[in-house]
Amino acid sequence: MAQLRVSSRRLCSLSCPSLRRSTTAHLGRQLQTTASCSSRFQSRRLIHSQTTPIDGAVSDSQRAVGQQLREEWSKYSQFPNASQASEFVEGKKVTVHGFLSRRRVKHSKLVFADVQVDNGPAIQITSSFSVADSPEHAAAKALRAITLHSPVSVTGTVVKLHGSAEGDAVTRIDLDMESIQPLNAFPKDIIVSDGVQFPPTLRHLQIRFSDPLRSRLLVRPQIAFQLRQTLDTLGFKEIETPILFKSTPEGAREFLVPTRRPGLAYALPQSPQQYKQMLMASGILRYFQFARCFRDEDLRADRQPEFTQLDLEMSFATGQDVMRAVEALVSQLPAALNAQLSMVKRGDDVYPVFKQGRKLADGDRDLSWPSLPAPFMRLTYQEAMSRFGVDKPDLRIPFEIRQVDQVLPSEFIGKISGIENPVVDAFRFRPEVEGGNDLESTSEFIGDFMKNLPTALARNPDGEPVVLMFNSKKPLGGLSSLGFEGVEGLTSGAPGLEAFQDLEDGDILVFQARENKPFQGGSTALGTVRSLMYQSAVSRGLLPRDFSFKFLWVIDFPLFTPDNAADPGQGGQAGFSATHHPFTAPLTDADVELLATDPMKARGDHYDLVVNGVELGGGSRRIHLAKMQEYVMREILKMTGKGVGQFSHLLEALRAGCPPHAGFALGFDRLVAVFTHTESVRDVIAFPKSMKGEDLTVKSPGLITKEELETYHLAFAEKK
Repeated sequence: MAQLRVSSRRLCSLSCPSLRRSTTAHLGRQLQTTASCSSRFQSRRLIHSQTTPIDGAVSDSQRAVGQQLREEWSKYSQFPNASQASEFVEGKKVTVHGFLSRRRVKHSKLVFADVQVDNGPAIQITSSFSVADSPEHAAAKALRAITLHSPVSVTGTVVKLHGSAEGDAVTRIDLDMESIQPLNAFPKDIIVSDGVQFPPTLRHLQIRFSDPLRSRLLVRPQIAFQLRQTLDTLGFKEIETPILFKSTPEGAREFLVPTRRPGLAYALPQSPQQYKQMLMASGILRYFQFARCFRDEDLRADRQPEFTQLDLEMSFATGQDVMRAVEALVSQLPAALNAQLSMVKRGDDVYPVFKQGRKLADGDRDLSWPSLPAPFMRLTYQEAMSRFGVDKPDLRIPFEIRQVDQVLPSEFIGKISGIENPVVDAFRFRPEVEGGNDLESTSEFIGDFMKNLPTALARNPDGEPVVLMFNSKKPLGGLSSLGFEGVEGLTSGAPGLEAFQDLEDGDILVFQARENKPFQGGSTALGTVRSLMYQSAVSRGLLPRDFSFKFLWVIDFPLFTPDNAADPGQGGQAGFSATHHPFTAPLTDADVELLATDPMKARGDHYDLVVNGVELGGGSRRIHLAKMQEYVMREILKMTGKGVGQFSHLLEALRAGCPPHAGFALGFDRLVAVFTHTESVRDVIAFPKSMKGEDLTVKSPGLITKEELETYHLAFAEKK
């Protein structure tokens, strides 16, 4: 028989378990049966509650239990090794390991079944016989008896290798089955059906039966591998830093780890920041690490109490050097991913799949990762806030914010805000639908949007957002509240107001007042409304979904930010804290002078990498002079002597001739989420925490026992 040549590079190992069918368990039935599963398992125990007599004698019943244990273990634990990729040629006998996923009985003597393997071609096995009580008959009966979704070892002959249009890629392997061995039994009380989700308490089943979730988790190490390769070519060396650190006021709340020594505790690191700066003083020129970090902060879709960040630091470098290195790191990802993977749009979900062994299903649409030419756009913090109303702008949103109070009548401004002499910003939203804009559907969309506006926006003390819709059939196009002069000034096409010049029926104008003072924080009220309106319009089909990646740098942040109730800051008495962290260097010599005269006007050499409205990471040039670092902590931030003393190890390292250095921390979970088109980092973490910081699978955190409290010299504080 002719042999079909297979590339071992394209045909991956077939020894890992996998299920590709997106099937899930019936939630109600599952929750009902989970409790009973434990009691049934107890009743089936092979080991009884009996102990070996003191004299060492073994009873007959114990020998019987031992024999039964051995037989049960041998049945499921002894199996042949899986064949290597190079062995899969037509006519050769091979063994595969995987899950029995689908069975099709054609008639009493012919059965087809699928075995799902990890990242490999689809495996279809055929079982047939002609003689009763023959070995083939026994194999067929074994195949019929095994519960679907059970792990199996299958031995058979390769009948055919199905290729793809790409040449040597194998999409399916047909095996003539010789034998099949179950390696465990999938319980019949777990009901698997299409479209039903497992609860978070059964995360292992979520992963196993959800194609998008499995795919994202399997792509995650591919992205990490490519990043490591690029960093190696750029001369970075991977060095691990400790997880058990100590409490230091960097800016976020920490998790403490008590010890058995009275009054002493570790703290889990918010980041390896101080260690990596000490590495620069150690003579390590370029460092990187996939670091586990821990922050006790309020959770959102893009936050977890423990997360992974790709940390890097460069000696004898400026912020520009770091940004160029990060651009090289990120811009090489699309080509590497496109070589192995493709993005599939299935229904409303978009997720990556390995090209090996994949066939398009009905309704699927293939996408690829777009190229990311460097350098990326650079925007100052002030420009980002004024044009987009947020310090992490989504450049896919087609409408920008403009200041318009200079052309609006005072009567209108007085109606929308009670602030004295406010700034009024506005943007124009235009739906993009085939056949032109439908005034009725746009009006319905805006009505629903404003009705569901978050309370903080709907009851903004600066004034609520005001929405007007242009309709050429109405007086002044439906903008009569602006007055004749207001409409004329807004639509004049004056510099900065070009977006309002050629209004069309159905165009939406949104106005928002704010205090006339420098920007602070991460967003304005109108910036938040703008982002929410874009997301809502895309979900309603009024704007197309954009799968591109719009990267940019936001630079020139204020070095310090006024204190707020949400962040602990550095614990100083100045009334403000470091925007990034207290180790960020001033941007220019003029900003250095402002440290002594007006620190709130000083800018930092701090840069954030942003894509599609997501902050992927941030970095800065560091203060490498011990004297200036101590001055910032003690004189600017007004930290106590004790607070400054917590950084004595870093100050000592800087004092020892530490070279100029700069660095960056890339949120790896966020990067994977963005590149796999999901809004939640929980979709790219195997066992994530809930919004309450709980691991619902293992039920953590757990209650502290009295014995543990005593061991670690702890006690519960009395309620006030």
